[in-house]
Amino acid sequence: FFSEPPISAAYSAAAPPSYTQAPHPVSGAPSQPPPPSEPAAPQPYYDGPPPSQQPPFPSSAPPPSQPFPSSSPYSGPPLPANPGPLQSLDNSPSHLAPSPAQQTFPNSAPPPVSQALYSGAFGQPRGPQPGYAGPQYPGQQNYGAVPAPTPAPTQKRLDPDSIPSPQASELPAVQKFRHRIDPDAIPSPIQVIEDDRANKSSEPFTTGVKGQTPPLVTTNFQVKDQGNASPRFVRCTAYNIPCTADMAKQSQVPLAAVIKPLAMLPPDETRPYMVDHGEAGPIRCNRCKAYMCPYMQFIEGGRRFQCGFCSCVTDVPPHYFQHLDHTGKRVDCCDRPELSLGSYEFVATVDYCKNNKLPQPPSFIFFIDVSYNAVKSGMVNIVCQELKTLLDYLPRENPEADSVVRVGFVTYNKVLHFYNVKSSLAQPQMMVVSDVSDMFLPLLDGFLVNVNDSRMVIESLLDQIPEMFADTRETETVFGPVIQAGLEALKAADCAGKLFLFHSSLPIAEAPGKLKNREDKKLVGTDKEKSLFQPQSGFYSNLSKECVAQGCCVDLFLFPNQYVDVATLGVVPVSTGGSVYKYTYFQAEMDRERFLNDLRRDVQKPMGFDAVMRVRTSTGIRATDFFGSFFMSNTTDVELAGLDCDKTVTVEFRHDDKLSEDTGALMQCAVLYTSCSGQRRLRVHNMAVNCCSQLADLYRNCETDTIINFFSKYAYRSLLNTPTKTVRDTLVNQCAQILACYRKNCASPSSAGQLILPECMKLLPVYLNCVLKSDVLQPGADVSVDDRAYLRQLLSCMDVSESHVFFYPRLLPLVKLDGGSLPMAVRNSEERLSKGGVYLLETGLYLFLWVGANAQQDVCVSNLLNACVAFQTSLPELDNPFSQRLREIIDSFRSQRSRYMKLMVVKQEDKAELIFKHFLCEDKSASGGASYVDFLCHMHKEIRQLLS
Repeated sequence: FFSEPPISAAYSAAAPPSYTQAPHPVSGAPSQPPPPSEPAAPQPYYDGPPPSQQPPFPSSAPPPSQPFPSSSPYSGPPLPANPGPLQSLDNSPSHLAPSPAQQTFPNSAPPPVSQALYSGAFGQPRGPQPGYAGPQYPGQQNYGAVPAPTPAPTQKRLDPDSIPSPQASELPAVQKFRHRIDPDAIPSPIQVIEDDRANKSSEPFTTGVKGQTPPLVTTNFQVKDQGNASPRFVRCTAYNIPCTADMAKQSQVPLAAVIKPLAMLPPDETRPYMVDHGEAGPIRCNRCKAYMCPYMQFIEGGRRFQCGFCSCVTDVPPHYFQHLDHTGKRVDCCDRPELSLGSYEFVATVDYCKNNKLPQPPSFIFFIDVSYNAVKSGMVNIVCQELKTLLDYLPRENPEADSVVRVGFVTYNKVLHFYNVKSSLAQPQMMVVSDVSDMFLPLLDGFLVNVNDSRMVIESLLDQIPEMFADTRETETVFGPVIQAGLEALKAADCAGKLFLFHSSLPIAEAPGKLKNREDKKLVGTDKEKSLFQPQSGFYSNLSKECVAQGCCVDLFLFPNQYVDVATLGVVPVSTGGSVYKYTYFQAEMDRERFLNDLRRDVQKPMGFDAVMRVRTSTGIRATDFFGSFFMSNTTDVELAGLDCDKTVTVEFRHDDKLSEDTGALMQCAVLYTSCSGQRRLRVHNMAVNCCSQLADLYRNCETDTIINFFSKYAYRSLLNTPTKTVRDTLVNQCAQILACYRKNCASPSSAGQLILPECMKLLPVYLNCVLKSDVLQPGADVSVDDRAYLRQLLSCMDVSESHVFFYPRLLPLVKLDGGSLPMAVRNSEERLSKGGVYLLETGLYLFLWVGANAQQDVCVSNLLNACVAFQTSLPELDNPFSQRLREIIDSFRSQRSRYMKLMVVKQEDKAELIFKHFLCEDKSASGGASYVDFLCHMHKEIRQLLS
């Protein structure tokens, strides 16, 4: 997309040098149209006048002494013509001519020597440029000089992504200057998403073809299980694994799988079948203990089978024997899920249970903070009212039957109040434990009860709690003893379960797990910043180990008005497979809807308890690293006190031997868990991928969204031990290595001035830039330490569809809402917004309704917006098609996410617009993150340095 005099082609033979992030200029020269002999691009990305008539634009290159820069648009008065050595990058057509495997930004012939020298294209050091504004924020440097005065505007280029296209007169002054690189000539996430929908949403995705890449997470598609696990359960970074460790190291493409073992399936897909082998239990390989699956090869007439993972031969038990057909398959193959499907469940026998004893049904215990802040905010009242209804919706196997989950209730401030709600009582009884240093359970009988038996007593209790503590003046709370109390209750009942904690403040009362305020903004950006993400003490780590051993999962609902040390309070939820929800400055009227929807979903969602997960692989690779909300006491078993339908475990694989192209590679994920009815089960997911000896095959079958999910989890975890800047540099380096390896080994020879990206990875730079600009890795001044810790924990168990919208939010124009289909999204940039438009932005945690300054002209829109301003966070129900369709879209978006997204109405030029603009991730961010265009230039520079 921008050009350079050709460098000697010898670079492709040389090994890339060891990488150091040394500063070097982004250099370039004017791009020329391709010569007539080149094939034309499938569609022109430009319809203005020829390049020669385009206004020259100033350099994007900073002085060589500066570190990785970011763009800084100039918005002052026109500057005088600059006589200094500026680089001339024009707005010429970046004709993209994608081959099946790559996306190319074609180069031109070298410019005349005089022009090349004038533009600094040979990369010689340049002095400070006249008019150069200097760094815009500490430690960072803006990309490029101020724009030169522009000649008369050229014919407006058609913009395929912008509906409607913003008029020049509507744009802020800064945007009237065209970019040095045409933003429409670089890979568009929206176009890739739309192309995938067009190509892959009509036909069902059948999983039987080994090594095929599934549709993107943004595409609606149906899955037919034909031997590999559905992509809803397992997504891989690459579906063609390199045969050798050297090849994997050379490419730097991570080899990982994002596994969501209990994922919910859409109504038109069959949930995994249950297989019951009776007292004999599941059939397994004698050596590696892999479970029976489609990759086992039956031999000797069906009397034995050879394991696909370790090649060991095992006898078939007499009750499981079946004859083989002429192809060597069992004749009952299609009748048995474990022989024909990628995902299924086994009923586990007593051998798979703790102490060889069948488990009890799980219990739910609700702990309600009744300190001054919690009562005053309205939280206590809302929780008590909601629980009366929610108890009818406890999880159950059979929708017709009653839930067998038992419940218990505790309130606390700096002491704990346990409640006896036995069905024979007329009124609930309170028992206070004030010695929180040695927590014990003051009652056994009457604490954990069946809801239907004790309903009258429970409802009486929930009515009384808000009244009892209405006038409290107690501001101090405990936290560690609360979890200890729940743990003791589950031990006494000999069952697994879940604790729901509704908590409001930093636990400063004298008790185990007491915390001090350690929020220190001065540490941000220093080598000590990592301490902010680490827990204050080992107390909660030890407590979480005990919780996991008992199958005690913790969900934490936080309602803080100030610092509460999420990094420490979140240790037990994150280690036990639980969740953290955070409602800062909770106000009943504003946040009630979001909190109650989160609570309802959290109580009702399908989940397993006391779970253990193991990932087995075929010879040649092994699982080496795991990311998510869990605990590991050894190197192979992932232990989860609770595992719900939203949680993922990400697994990284490494080579320990050479793989074969003929056999491919296999992975089996087996999760042993207790269902909400108390049945012990095994959920099994199988995945077979191809192996390749050519790098081109690896780059053809990668999935960028999954790679970004893995990179972000790896980076966010690294923050615990590594300075943030080092983490960011490592990400940029690895991305550059991946693309440089492709350029060197797989792309057709071309000038070094071209940026060539693999077709399936052409969005890697834009998405990686979004990760680098995220609040965790590059916080703005207004992002609290707690928020960063919360987002870091939240991402650790996100699936690919949630991390996709988290990093690259969805921006929908709401101009015409006709029919049932959604309008096509537009790219995440302020340039795509029209003053006359209304847009909906979805981030996965929030929804923003952005209203342009001129949007009031439509009567329907105007009525809705006038009503919205009064509500601010919810949509009024108006009787017009626009209002109804908009509410349908918002409801549909919310139903797709694991957390309820709060709606914020933002009018153009309001103060709140700054929050909205923060999520326009293709633009330069206020905290200093580069724009997409600038980061692509930077990435190109990094790649060229590796190749030279």
